[in-house]
Amino acid sequence: MKNLPLNILDQHDDFISRHIGPQTEDLNEMLEVIGVSSLDELADKTVPETIRIREPLKLDDSCSEREALETLSDIADKNVVNKSFIGLGYYDTIVPSVIQRNVLENPGWYTAYTPYQAEISQGRLEGLLNFQQMIMDLTGMDMANASLLDEATAAAEAMALCKRSNRLKTDKFFVDEAVFPQTLEVMKTRAQYFGFELIIGNPQEDLKNHEVFGVLLQYPGTSGEVSNIEPIITQAHEQKALVCVAADLMSLVLLKAPGEMGADIVFGTSQRFGVPMGFGGPHAAFFAVQDKLKRSVPGRVIGVSVDSRGNQGLRMAMQTREQHIRRDKATSNICTAQALLANMAGFYAVYHGAEGLKRIASRINRLTSIFAAAVRQSDLSKAEYIVNTSWFDTLTVFVGDHQQAFYKAALDKGINLRLVESDKIGISFDETKTAKDLETLFEIFFGKEHQLTVADLDDLIVNDKAESGIPADYQRETSFLTHEVFKQHHTETEMMRYLKRLENKDLSLVHAMIPLGSCTMKLNAASELMPLSWSKFSNIHPFAPKEQTVGYHEMIDQLEAWLAEVTGYAAVSMQPNSGAQGEYAGLVAINRYNKSIGQGHRNICLTPTSAHGTNPASAAMARMKIVLVNCDDNGNVDLEDLRTKAEANKDDLACIMVTYPSTHGVFEEGIVEMCKIVHDCGGQVYLDGANLNAQKGLSKPGVFGSDVSHLNLHKTFAIPHGGGGPGVGPIGVRSHLAPFLPGHINNEEDKTHAVSGAPFGSASILTISWMYMKMLGAEGNAAVSKMAILNANYITERLAPHYPVLYRGKNGRVAHECIIDIRPIKNESGISEEDIAKRLMDYGFHAPTMSFPVAGTLMIEPTESESKYELDRFCDAMIAIREEIKNVETGVWSLENNPLVNAPHTIFDISENWDRPYSQETAVLPKGVIATSKYWPTVNRIDNVYGDRNLVCSCPSIESYR
Repeated sequence: MKNLPLNILDQHDDFISRHIGPQTEDLNEMLEVIGVSSLDELADKTVPETIRIREPLKLDDSCSEREALETLSDIADKNVVNKSFIGLGYYDTIVPSVIQRNVLENPGWYTAYTPYQAEISQGRLEGLLNFQQMIMDLTGMDMANASLLDEATAAAEAMALCKRSNRLKTDKFFVDEAVFPQTLEVMKTRAQYFGFELIIGNPQEDLKNHEVFGVLLQYPGTSGEVSNIEPIITQAHEQKALVCVAADLMSLVLLKAPGEMGADIVFGTSQRFGVPMGFGGPHAAFFAVQDKLKRSVPGRVIGVSVDSRGNQGLRMAMQTREQHIRRDKATSNICTAQALLANMAGFYAVYHGAEGLKRIASRINRLTSIFAAAVRQSDLSKAEYIVNTSWFDTLTVFVGDHQQAFYKAALDKGINLRLVESDKIGISFDETKTAKDLETLFEIFFGKEHQLTVADLDDLIVNDKAESGIPADYQRETSFLTHEVFKQHHTETEMMRYLKRLENKDLSLVHAMIPLGSCTMKLNAASELMPLSWSKFSNIHPFAPKEQTVGYHEMIDQLEAWLAEVTGYAAVSMQPNSGAQGEYAGLVAINRYNKSIGQGHRNICLTPTSAHGTNPASAAMARMKIVLVNCDDNGNVDLEDLRTKAEANKDDLACIMVTYPSTHGVFEEGIVEMCKIVHDCGGQVYLDGANLNAQKGLSKPGVFGSDVSHLNLHKTFAIPHGGGGPGVGPIGVRSHLAPFLPGHINNEEDKTHAVSGAPFGSASILTISWMYMKMLGAEGNAAVSKMAILNANYITERLAPHYPVLYRGKNGRVAHECIIDIRPIKNESGISEEDIAKRLMDYGFHAPTMSFPVAGTLMIEPTESESKYELDRFCDAMIAIREEIKNVETGVWSLENNPLVNAPHTIFDISENWDRPYSQETAVLPKGVIATSKYWPTVNRIDNVYGDRNLVCSCPSIESYR
C-alpha cells in the first residue's frame, strides 16, 4: 500500500478519520519530531523488509458507521429469537434497564482497564466486591473470587485446584453423570493434558468403588433433579477427596447452600443474573471456596485494605499468585476475568435485594411446578412421565415416540425445547416466562382440547408445599444479602445514583488515554458496541437450532475470513474466550497434530525470557516442559541461544512461543530465521498475537513462518477491556493444524477437545470486532498499524531526552510501544517506577505498564486512536514529573516527603492543615492540569502488604464507606 492519503483523515463521514487520533494538520509535525518524511518511510524503517507485505489486504473497502450498522442489521434479521426452554446453564433473563443503560452501554464502565492501579479503580473494585459477597452468601462459602471465564472452564479450574490441594497420589477425578455435557467436554480436554483420568458415573452408586482426588457434582443436575448431595459429600470426604459443586446461582436463592453441606468448592455461572445469553457469552463464572483453599483459588480476588491515611481502600489481593508473576508455577494461566459481566450480575443482586431475588426464584419454581402438576394429571403415557422427582426450574419429561412431534410443535409456536436421548424432552423455566407460556406448553403437550388451567394448578401448588419440587430438607433456611449495599438501592433513582457514584471513582478512556504497554487501550467506538443490545444477537441460546442462527453463523464466518486474511492463516476458531484460552487451544492443536503424525512424545516448549507470563503457564497446562531462551542486550531473542537449545531438544521439541512484535516493543529482525530454526528441529511456531496492532496490513504471521497465533480481540480488534474482561482470544492456524482446532458437542463434525462451554465462546461481542473490521476495510487496517507505530515513535522521541528508552529496533525505531528505564533514575533519586505511576494519577492519567517485561521500567503504548493533543498532554505530564524528580535529586524536596512519594493526592489532603514542603496547587493541580476538568482519586496510596496480611474479601460495614 502506498503512503496513507492525507485526505482519508479529512473525510468526516468516514469511520477511519473518527477512529484515528492524529489529523492531517498533525502529521507533518509528528513526522518531523520522529525524523522521517512520511508514514511509509517510518513503516519501512520499523518493519523488517523480510516480513513486509506490499499488496493490499483482500478485504472490502472501508465504509461508514451507518452502512456497517445497516449491513449487520440485515445479517441479524436472519436470526430467529425463539423463547428458550433449553436451559443447560443458559437462560433468558431480564436486564434491568438502569443497569443496561448505566453499565453495559456506558463507556465509563466498559472502557476501564483491569484494576491493577487500585487508587483509580475504587468504583469497579467495589462492584466486584459486591459480586464476591453475593456469591459467598448464596453458596455458603468462605471466599469467592472476582469471576472466571465460564462455567465449563471454572469446572476445569476446580478440578486442578483439587489436585493441587490433595495429597492423595491418585490421578483419578470423579464426575457426576448429571453434569452439563458442555462442561464435561471441557474437563475431558483439560484432564487429558493434566494426565488425569475422569471417572464418570452415578456418585451414589459408583463413588465408593474408586480412589479419587476430587469429585464434581451438579446441583441441580442436568435433568433438573435436586439430588441428595450431602451424603455424597460426606462419603467423598471420608475417602479423602475434595468436593466441587457446580451450582445454579438462582436456585441457591431457594435451595440449601452447598457450603452448608460441606462442599470444598462451589462454582457456576451468574448469567441469569441479568446478563443476556448472547449465543454463549460473555458471562461471569463464579468460584467460591472454603477458607482452607483461599490462597490457592485461581483468578482475581478483590480484598479490603487501607490507604496511607488509614482509610479503607480496595485492591486486587494476592496478586503474586497471578500468572504474570509466577509463570509456569502459576495456579492457572487465567489473566482475564469477566469483570464487566460480574459487575452487572452483582448490580442485579444490589437492585433486587434478597426479597426481590426470592420473588424471582419463587416465581420460576412455581411455573415449573405448575407444569409438573399438569404433566402428572395428563394421561398421555402410562410410563412415569416426569423423569426427575424433584426440581427447581427444570423438568425432564418422558414422551416416548412423541418426542419429534412435540419438539416440532413447539418450534411452530416459537419455543425451543431440549431433546434428551430419543424419548425425552427437557424444559427449563426462567424469569422471563409467563402464565401465557404455560398455556402454550399445555396446548403443545396436551392438545387444544385439554381441560387444564393455570389458575387451578396454581391453587394446587399453593395448597400443597410438596408440589414445589424442592424436598423439605433442601429448602433454604439461611439468610443472604444482608449487607446494607443490598438493601439501599431498590428504586431506580437510588440505583442510578449508586452506579454513578461508583463510576465517578474510576478513571477510564472517557477521562484520558490509558497508555498501558501490551494492552492496547484503543477507542471502543459507540457504533461497534450498539449491536450488543440488539435482541437478535443478545437473546439467542448457544444451542439453539442452526436454522435459527443463520445470521450469527454468517457474521462469525465473515469475521473468521477477515482475520485469516489479516494474519495469513488458513483457518480461525472463535471458541477461546480469552487470550490465555487461545494460547491453550493453540498448544492443544500442536499436541494433537504431533500425535497424528506419530510425534506425540514432543513436549518441549521454548520460551523467551521476555515472553508474556501466560505463555509458560499455558505450556505447563498443556503438559509441556518449558526451556527458557535468553534475550540479547537489545531485547531480541538470542538466536544463537535459540539454535543451541532447539538442537539440544530437537527430538522432543514441540514448539516455541514467541511474541511479535516483541514484548520489548520492537520488530525483531531475526523472526524469519527464528521460525526456520524451530521448524528445522521439528517444532511448531506459536506466535502470541497480543501485539498484532502494529502488523495488520504490513505483515502476516502465517506467511512469514508462524504456525499458530491467538488474537486478542479485546486489544487489536476493539473489544473493550470492561474493567478486567471480557476478552476473546480466537486462534488462527496454518492448514496442517486446521483439523485440530477445538470442537464442541454442538458441532456434528467435531465434538471433542472443546476449550470453552459455548461453541463460539463469547459470541455476542464478536459483533464489536465485526463492526471494527467492516468499517476499517483493507485501507483502514493498514492505516491503523501505521498510525499506531507513528504514535509510539512520537512518544518515544518526545520522552527520550528525559527518560532512557530501553529498546529500539534496527533503525532506532520502536513498534507500537516503548519501554522507558526508571532504574537509573531510581538509583540517583530514590524515586521508583511506582512513585511515577501514582503521581500520574494527580495529572489525570492511568500509569503505563509497570515493571513488565523488565523490572523497574514503564512500558507505554498510545494506540492509533489517541490524538496528538492527548499524546502531548501525556508527554508533558511525564516531562513535568521528571522535573519534580530533579527537585528530589537536588534536595529541594526530601525523598521522604515530596509530591511523588505522597501521590496520589485526594481532596482530603487539601482539606486539612497543609504542612508539606510543596504547595497544595503542586499536589493536586500540577503543570497542565485544569481545575475544571480535574480527576480526583478517591483514596490515597493503598497499602498492599497490609491487605495481604489481613485478607478480607467481603463487603465491609456501611460505616466504613461513609
